[in-house]
Amino acid sequence: MSISGKIEELHASLPQGVTLVAVSKFHPVESLMEAYNAGQRVFGENRVQELLTKQEVLPKDIEWHMIGHLQTNKVRQIVPFVSMIQSVDSVRLIECINREAERIGRVVDILLEIHVAQEESKTGWNYEELVEYLQSEAMAELKNIRVRGVMGMATNTDDEAIVRSDFERLAECKNELAPRFGEEFDTLSMGMSEDYALAIECGSTMVRIGSSIFGHRNY
Repeated sequence: MSISGKIEELHASLPQGVTLVAVSKFHPVESLMEAYNAGQRVFGENRVQELLTKQEVLPKDIEWHMIGHLQTNKVRQIVPFVSMIQSVDSVRLIECINREAERIGRVVDILLEIHVAQEESKTGWNYEELVEYLQSEAMAELKNIRVRGVMGMATNTDDEAIVRSDFERLAECKNELAPRFGEEFDTLSMGMSEDYALAIECGSTMVRIGSSIFGHRNY
């Protein structure tokens, strides 16, 4: 099936209230344009350099989401235009985003990436440390970020029970944190090509789908 066919199929099958982020890393601008022409407007990139290159040449009504690990020294480059930074996983990063957003007079939407997977290699906050930071004065002073919700990745395994348990834990974290932020805290970003249906079952409001749309690219 063509990229546009897959986009149309996904838009038709996702429940109301679930946003599709088309993960376009490593894929050429032509493929993104095919998805765009089929009605897709939210795209997720993992690398700053690739995000900058694509943002420059693609239509300006695209909402760009940074979904990969973000280094603080790259924040300044994307803060002027990014719609959401999903992969906010440390005090250093959250404070850097706030500082750069303040510098240009913008408020940037972010998600708090929480580590629930069994692999140590995956990034994200330790939940207890996150809760502690959210109660701090330092966090209360951040006026140029808007915390929209939680993001996370399940353990990379074929064992559905483990994946479900990770997703349920992320949903639990979001529900526990919600009273601190109010109604703007409305996003639970979890689920990728191979497990998004299960993620939606567990409460996901945003799925990050790449290979099911664009196919696999190996670099």
